[in-house]
Amino acid sequence: MVAAGRGNLLASRLIHRAHAEAGWHLYAPACALVEADRERPGTAEHLAALPALTVLDLDLPTALALALAADTTWAQAHTRYAAAPTPERPAGAVVATVDPQRWKGQPVRVLDLTP
Repeated sequence: MVAAGRGNLLASRLIHRAHAEAGWHLYAPACALVEADRERPGTAEHLAALPALTVLDLDLPTALALALAADTTWAQAHTRYAAAPTPERPAGAVVATVDPQRWKGQPVRVLDLTP
């Protein structure tokens, strides 16, 4: 999210594609959105205004799952939880990141946005 705010070309293309093509969805876990906004103020408001982006709330089941993830930040735990398979997303979601090493050994698929 911070990379998009800093003008990362690959992140911008991903956002554009999600907006322009049917079947492409972008999700922003609320905890990751908060962390991005703390690092780069204004990021959360900008991203939340994008029509192709769905903010994933920190509801009770999510909060309970995050409480068990003591080995990481809330943002990383919420993102990992959001990327897990669900009935709506049986294959799970892909984590788009400029820091793929952060996800090494995690049970998620990663899309490297490193330029």
